[in-house]
Amino acid sequence: MTFEELNLNRPLLNALEDLGFTSPTPIQEKVFSVVMSGKDVCGIAQTGTGKTYAYLLPCLRQYQFSKEKIPQILIIVPTRELVVQVVEEVQKLSKYLSLIAVGVFGGVNLKPQAAEVMAGADVLVGTPGRLVDLLSNGVLKPKSIRRLVIDEFDEMLNLGFRAQLKQIFEKLPEKRQNLLFSATLNEEVEFLVESYFNNPVRIEATPVGTPLDNISQSLYCLPNFQTKINLLNLLLNQYPEMNKVLVFVATKHLADLLFEQLDEIRYQDKIAVIHSNKAQNHRFEAVNMFQNGDCRILIATDVIARGIDVAEVSHVINFDLPDVPENYIHRIGRTGRVERKGIAISFVTEKENELLESIETLMNYSIPVMELPENLEISDKLLQAEVEKVAMKTVLIKAPKRENAGAAFHEKSEKNSKVNVRRSHEAEMKKKYGKSYKKKRRDS
Repeated sequence: MTFEELNLNRPLLNALEDLGFTSPTPIQEKVFSVVMSGKDVCGIAQTGTGKTYAYLLPCLRQYQFSKEKIPQILIIVPTRELVVQVVEEVQKLSKYLSLIAVGVFGGVNLKPQAAEVMAGADVLVGTPGRLVDLLSNGVLKPKSIRRLVIDEFDEMLNLGFRAQLKQIFEKLPEKRQNLLFSATLNEEVEFLVESYFNNPVRIEATPVGTPLDNISQSLYCLPNFQTKINLLNLLLNQYPEMNKVLVFVATKHLADLLFEQLDEIRYQDKIAVIHSNKAQNHRFEAVNMFQNGDCRILIATDVIARGIDVAEVSHVINFDLPDVPENYIHRIGRTGRVERKGIAISFVTEKENELLESIETLMNYSIPVMELPENLEISDKLLQAEVEKVAMKTVLIKAPKRENAGAAFHEKSEKNSKVNVRRSHEAEMKKKYGKSYKKKRRDS
């Protein structure tokens, strides 16, 4: 099927033609007719399957021009990076339409964003927290919202946005169309869908946990962090086709540590790092450099992973395996996007074997193990976190028992000794002065 065969209007077809897109992906083809029918949708699709256009195309097809410029379409996403990227996609598709798309997110001053929304917006894209702010202060008027889109629903719940989402749901008009897209469908997602959606049609483009066919996967078994760095540097030297490499690490601290060491080794390559502690401008600049090819290596954590939508990523390196098996699917989905070929390589230590088993169980697939290169330097240098801590049992040493020892006792001084005896004034006077004195009785 081609886009010409879908019930798209000419402005959208012209925009798709400018972008070079001729045929819809499976999720786009399946979702389009259901959304056009007005039914709620629960779409299960892995990263890289084209789900952003799957909801944008039918929503924009049904958009009706209004002079009020109050949002008709509300799109909720988990990260600020994803807000920016979705707004950009809306602007590309609406090139020949008369509509305004606005993005809002936290971490920056509320006033400029509030002013932008008040100036007029047909499509509003935002993170849950900032949308709650705009609803609470009355800037966002929800009365005209006809379609609610929730992208990366599972990730929003993982990030703790459940309360904010419920607040948003309760303030929106009851008569609306709900479109949910998630890579996984857990119990919490299903509970909220049952509570706030109207019998959504479930559309699954790719079974949950299924590895994408166009991504080649492999792994190396390594002893420690430093050896992982040595292998990564070796692969980058050996394979010049690794020209746009996305490296995932477990924590912000390890991301910074990897960046510092790799930046010293690879002085001719541009390397960037992003995580939640980095300033907003830094994160945007790093992603843009990586997107434009000005940066060969981008180091990121899972929290930021959902906000990265970069075309033509040549390789994904799992420097550390994720704690949540589903995140592995999200990670490798950054390469091999839109039917392109991709390569995903994982570095696995002995402590990560349980994580590897969970990932392979989820996918029902055993990732091929590669032999270590002969010229790889195996390091014995360990990070503080890698040093195995031996738990020592605390033994309490009792003092030896003294023989013939009774209760603690010492004699009081004569001064402090008290004897309950009846005092005799006459005897005390005689002892002191050598003769007795009797007390003179005073007459009353």
